[in-house]
Amino acid sequence: MTQRILLIVSGGIAAYKALELVRLLKGKGLAVRALLTDSATKFVTPLSFGVLTEDHVYGDMFDLKEEREIGHIQLSREADLIVVAPATANILAKMATGIADDLATTVLLATDKPVLAVPAMNVRMWHHKATQRNLVTLRADGIHILEPDVGAMACNEWGKGRLPEPAAIVQEIERLLVEAPQPAALLTDTSRTINAPDLSHANLIGRHVLVTAGPTHEPIDPVRYIANRSSGQQGFAIAAAAAQAGARVTLVSGPVSLPTPRGVTRVNVETAREMMAAVEAALPADVAIMVAAVADWRAADEAGQKLKKDGSGQPAPLALAENPDILASLARHAQRPGLLIGFAAETEKVVDHAVAKRSRKGADWIVANDVSGDVMGGHNNVVHLISEQAIESWPEMSKAAVAKRLIERVSGELASR
Repeated sequence: MTQRILLIVSGGIAAYKALELVRLLKGKGLAVRALLTDSATKFVTPLSFGVLTEDHVYGDMFDLKEEREIGHIQLSREADLIVVAPATANILAKMATGIADDLATTVLLATDKPVLAVPAMNVRMWHHKATQRNLVTLRADGIHILEPDVGAMACNEWGKGRLPEPAAIVQEIERLLVEAPQPAALLTDTSRTINAPDLSHANLIGRHVLVTAGPTHEPIDPVRYIANRSSGQQGFAIAAAAAQAGARVTLVSGPVSLPTPRGVTRVNVETAREMMAAVEAALPADVAIMVAAVADWRAADEAGQKLKKDGSGQPAPLALAENPDILASLARHAQRPGLLIGFAAETEKVVDHAVAKRSRKGADWIVANDVSGDVMGGHNNVVHLISEQAIESWPEMSKAAVAKRLIERVSGELASR
């Protein structure tokens, strides 16, 4: 079934980019319906959006024909995702305080669907305490925020506040649609059923989350190395989910070609020893999630030149040295994170080995998965969450969904403490 996007365009100079966004979304096979605020129509015309969306363009709260046929309640419910792009400081403030004084803000207040806001404004407006306070509130309410880019602005200033390029917005929309986030839990009393705001991530706002991801490459000589078959997808998904939940995220990544998630500070490393140093440099952290597939061994003596066959048929001698154990070292560290989570990639006796690993390493939780199939490099995962109190076996789901569920559990754990 075709997925549906309701695009709310608010009044800023970046509104013209929303036309390209519609074109790209339609090219992805998505259905797009546009809603323009009154201010937006001063920068772009409803006719342009009508031609591109091949649908009626909405905007007038008191258009009786519009209310009779659609209504702000139906309009707010008929989309799989609501996207506000560009989202001005004004509409963000209204969203944060629950003001509903036009069709756009009324739809946003009435919806039970996920909402992505893509801010765009002057750099001083972006950094203003009021805007930053509103962003904290919106994240706590479960609104997804795609942070603006840094660059030159129409007002001849430079800094953070530019609307991200439409292709980047499309990428974030596709990610949210794949995750298929569920509506907030229902609260029921004897007279009504309403949607409660999802505050499950409030405990992560402003917290420092440290994540490692990808493999490490341990050089044998200038052209060969020892490595694990890690794509980095799970670790990057976890970093993205933590940032989306409002955390300050440091991602220490081995050699992978994945794009850096929005709002994440990335540190690139190659070897296990470099990863260990980067992890220690990132401390202190409230939560550390060690997802990286770190090579257990490295060459004891890296050859300065490429090793050559000598014609004897015998392999070149290769002495191995053990790499630092990053998870165990972090568990004993003077700045040990309050919640320390490790990953265990196993090919047999998955839960048994993971239980033993949690105890041996000193981690609070271990996330174990069976990598005997195509998990490394694949898009799905089946994991077991092992703590001192229990073992939770999760069904197969996308790595993005695993990340979202793990971050929800992390937030719940911080709340319980």
